[in-house]
Amino acid sequence: MASTKTSGFTLLEVMIALSVILILSGIAVMTLQPTLQAERVNNAYNTTLTSLRLAREAAAADMRIYVVSFSGPVTGANPNGGTITVTQNSTTGTQLFSTILPSDVTFHVEPGVPTSPTTAPTTPDGFGSAANVFDFDQGIGTAGGTTIYFYPDGTAHDLNGNINNGVVYLGRPGFLGTCRAITLWGATSRLRGWRLYQNSGVWSWSQQ
Repeated sequence: MASTKTSGFTLLEVMIALSVILILSGIAVMTLQPTLQAERVNNAYNTTLTSLRLAREAAAADMRIYVVSFSGPVTGANPNGGTITVTQNSTTGTQLFSTILPSDVTFHVEPGVPTSPTTAPTTPDGFGSAANVFDFDQGIGTAGGTTIYFYPDGTAHDLNGNINNGVVYLGRPGFLGTCRAITLWGATSRLRGWRLYQNSGVWSWSQQ
């Protein structure tokens, strides 16, 4: 009778193979994590800037006021990094859209950002002293406004009709190099994006 032989993997070989796969997977995750985190910061920044631009353009196109309202991070069962809501005419008007930031990228001021509006390195466009996350209504009262009214004539105002200049900050908490900011010039509704970078040990804002 012809003899037969069976071939296959031993338990030890299978365990070694699985160990190698797990190690390689862990290395891949660790390598990709910074890239994924940076991508989420960029997405949050782009979402904020795009929301402001859409409200500004909708005001001109529809010949009506569009309002952008910011709110801070939410904790609890459904955490998020902050909310942007765009409505018609008032904060309680018909909602155009609402969007939220991912929970690990929040509207906040990271300790270590420039705080002087006049001495280099300055705050973005010299607005405020980085004391408020949402720092609109610059030069009006104590500033710190969270609402922008875009008018059909291309200007941006506050609730009381004053020209509204200001800045909003965002980034990953605890990571100074991820900080972003967006400034608004109310007389023309001009929007500028900013990124924090380090040069010779000094953190400064650079316009994007």
